[in-house]
Amino acid sequence: MTVLNNLTTLMRKARNTAHVPRPRGTLLNIEALPTTSEPALPVLATSAEEEVHRALFEAGLFLARQDAWATLGDRIRTADAERSMTPGGVPEAEILAEGARADAVTAATRAVSAGDELGAASIMNDMQLVLDETDNDHGVAYVIAMAHIDIGWAWRGEGWRQDIPAAHRAAFFRHFKCAGDLIDRYDAFELDSPMLASVRCALLSAETSPRTRASDDYEDLIDLAPNVAKYMRALGNHMLPRWFGSYSRLDHEARRTMERTTDVWGAGGYTWTYLDALTVDDEAFALLDADLFCTGLTDILARRNDQHTVNMFAAYTGAALEPDGVNLEARAKIATCFDAIVSDHLREVHPRVWYAAKGVWASRLDDQDRLAKGRQRAATALDRHARGMPPVTAPRLSDG
Repeated sequence: MTVLNNLTTLMRKARNTAHVPRPRGTLLNIEALPTTSEPALPVLATSAEEEVHRALFEAGLFLARQDAWATLGDRIRTADAERSMTPGGVPEAEILAEGARADAVTAATRAVSAGDELGAASIMNDMQLVLDETDNDHGVAYVIAMAHIDIGWAWRGEGWRQDIPAAHRAAFFRHFKCAGDLIDRYDAFELDSPMLASVRCALLSAETSPRTRASDDYEDLIDLAPNVAKYMRALGNHMLPRWFGSYSRLDHEARRTMERTTDVWGAGGYTWTYLDALTVDDEAFALLDADLFCTGLTDILARRNDQHTVNMFAAYTGAALEPDGVNLEARAKIATCFDAIVSDHLREVHPRVWYAAKGVWASRLDDQDRLAKGRQRAATALDRHARGMPPVTAPRLSDG
């Protein structure tokens, strides 16, 4: 059980270092300037968040490979019930389940690549037997449902709907139906289970009329776990026109979410809901209230200042925020948050976070190249901060 012992040690370490005093004085570019004695920020090739995430994933993988499904189901259910999260706020139950299904999803994805639908189905039939052997444990059911969803997406791919072969689309819908039928056996509210409610939101992509239920499904999920920012971010993304909403609906849901989570996040619910939508869709700036977004950002960091979250907002405001496009005033206002984030909160640099902030998660670059590019982006932004310059080339606002 070495993997589990290592996980316990990592979680204890993360808790003990959550409030390490930040360096004083001007925080500089990660490449220490030779002419100054001010402290440079340390650059971590692997952060506490990444270490804990990896340990949880490996724990789930280990238990599945040992056929210790009863133990695994209990751990997932306990983490879900206790709302256990990584230092950066990711539900532990989700990561354990990701590791638990990794082998099956990898094997099934290979079958998909070979066009072997029977092979992929056989793998999932074997997983279904596990549920029967664990007395319909809803932690195990969650693992299997998410495996169906992962494999369904493998069949569908990322192309436009009209470009997907009919057989692949049919397989996509079959896997999503299997996941839906499985989750229908359980009541997320009776079981007090955010992870089960999250499956409902993941299944929206295969619904015939997702727009009519998307808001309700996400409201249920966020009500069960208002501390989980990931769910608010997913809501905002799904409110974009490319999914199930519109820009006006995005703004509406951001304000509704803020109102319902004020006791947890202050105005942060507005910021969380908008964050991913702004990253992937430039037009999402159209109705954005930049003052409210910045207030929400401040409220978030007053409540959660782990270095993963701080790096994420620093990378967004300092490197990923495009200066040109819709609503120039809002962009310029958000960019001004960078200096306060660096001065008041940033204690270390996480290059992978800075790399991913550009929305290039699917890039084929190897990990060392990602680290190098992330380090370069952070260095550029922090150097501008040290020189008293704006983090991005701020646009000149129109006089008219």
